[in-house]
Amino acid sequence: MLETKLHRTRADLLAALPFIAEAPKDKATVALIVTRPDHGLRKTPKTVRISADKGIEGDHWSRGCWLKTETGAPHPEVQINLMSTRAAEAIAGNAANWPAAGNNFFVDIDMSPENLPPGSRLSLGSAEIEITAQPNKGCQLFIDRYGRDACVFVNFGPGLAMRMRGLYARVIKNGDVRLGDTLSKL
Repeated sequence: MLETKLHRTRADLLAALPFIAEAPKDKATVALIVTRPDHGLRKTPKTVRISADKGIEGDHWSRGCWLKTETGAPHPEVQINLMSTRAAEAIAGNAANWPAAGNNFFVDIDMSPENLPPGSRLSLGSAEIEITAQPNKGCQLFIDRYGRDACVFVNFGPGLAMRMRGLYARVIKNGDVRLGDTLSKL
């Protein structure tokens, strides 16, 4: 089981809000890439291929997504999962603890709906993605890994309003993404 030893308090998390709110609005660098080859497993490759039909190469989305279409296929609305590096740092501390969150790309950008509303298109490496309306919320696994205070922080109040748990996107244009690549608004 993936676990972290750090569980921040509500006060710690609320104190991080001003820092998180200062995130850049238009572009960010890919700080960490995480694939989930199977439930509970994480890999941190330096480069991945993303595509509209497979999602992220090496990720279990195409084989076992929790959200399905009417035909039973993995739902494209949850193909890729982005998380703010600032929120990840506030919740999990050191970047070594971030993969347990299950997000695919960690980037330093303002993820609020005002800055990245559903339908926003972004370049990500040589690919293009579109932000979806599917909300991303903390669950029991998030509680197990980061504590109840962290889950309440991302699911309610300013943490929810600022999308501290991250956001979902779907692939519009296939491409490659490497550590250090740019994510930017189109």
